[in-house]
Amino acid sequence: MAKGHRSQIKRERNETNREKRPSAKVSFARVSVQKASLVLDAIRGKDVETALGILTYSPRYASSVIKKLLESAVANAENNNGMNRNNLYVAECYAGRASTMKRIQPRAQGRAYRILKRNSHITVVLDEK
Repeated sequence: MAKGHRSQIKRERNETNREKRPSAKVSFARVSVQKASLVLDAIRGKDVETALGILTYSPRYASSVIKKLLESAVANAENNNGMNRNNLYVAECYAGRASTMKRIQPRAQGRAYRILKRNSHITVVLDEK
């Protein structure tokens, strides 16, 4: 027989499997996955100060969104985990597809073309050296 109620067993299992590294996530960012991934590839594996420098001077729109996300992850590491900012680096960063907004563009002779405004979920995970 199982020990305890099903919810208690799940809670204990989730506590043991919980990710210990600090992270931050933005949901439904108004940038496509492809455009966000170009910026994320530039900072993956870099230390935090270098990554912030890259994001500050990158001309892409996604870099401003990812810069705020990285600063949030650094703040989470300092406040929640007590980590030192100088020892942090970007261990993982990825973008996943979110729901797409569908809009209509009127065209000639009564036709209507569909415009897809794509969204993404962006995650940044830090770790100490």
